[in-house]
Amino acid sequence: MTNDRPSVMFVCVHNAGRSQMAAAWLRHLAGDAIEVRSSGSAPADQVNPAAVEAMAEVGVDISDQRPRILTTEAVQDSDVVITMGCGDACPVFPGKRYEDWVLEDPAGKGVESVRPIRDEIKARVEELIASLLPGRVAG
Repeated sequence: MTNDRPSVMFVCVHNAGRSQMAAAWLRHLAGDAIEVRSSGSAPADQVNPAAVEAMAEVGVDISDQRPRILTTEAVQDSDVVITMGCGDACPVFPGKRYEDWVLEDPAGKGVESVRPIRDEIKARVEELIASLLPGRVAG
């Protein structure tokens, strides 16, 4: 059986904040209609606690997520690759859709500073869902 769901890879350096929140929003808003991956070029030991708290405030639990190392295979297996400040660490393959989301890094910030980043990521994920699943309303 072939998988006709689009797949999205979110990449940031530590895979502890932005990419984790983006992946969680996409899973939350698109359900199983889109395959979701996230990783980092230099993964942290754990997901940023302020990101976990900010997402919990909106009913999305990412406390069980763990940062993962970026692999060439994971990028190759994804239809859309969204980078968030990982520079040139992400391998590029022809025929894939690449987007670079310029977002403030939540590392070292408290939950008050992470909330606006969380909300901006949600808005971008809603736009992404609209582009991948035309005619479907997110949420």
